[in-house]
Amino acid sequence: MGKRKKDTAEPADKALKDFELALERTSTGKYLLRLYVAGTTPNSRRAIENVRKICEEHLKGRYELEIVDIYQQPIFAREGQIVAAPTLVKELPPPLRKFIGDMSQTERILLGLDVRRKK
Repeated sequence: MGKRKKDTAEPADKALKDFELALERTSTGKYLLRLYVAGTTPNSRRAIENVRKICEEHLKGRYELEIVDIYQQPIFAREGQIVAAPTLVKELPPPLRKFIGDMSQTERILLGLDVRRKK
């Protein structure tokens, strides 16, 4: 029998692991958030502070936050279809949501994250 090429199996293995991890996070109620910023501008710094504060106050122990500088890693902005920065993307739990701005509208963010329900 011939050897299986390693590079053809890796993408499928990675996709399966990513899918399993996503299922685990969804079932445990964990939030996967990605904040795209453009360097160290005042808006970017404010967005980082605001998102961290929201997460610590309302999602403590139930979130993963990844901060992506699109100046340093432009490929991620292209892959995530990011057209403005700062942009917060809620990847999990579904549905996917995007927020643009300095993240200072806490109530709006909480509603969009489904942390708070409309009254």
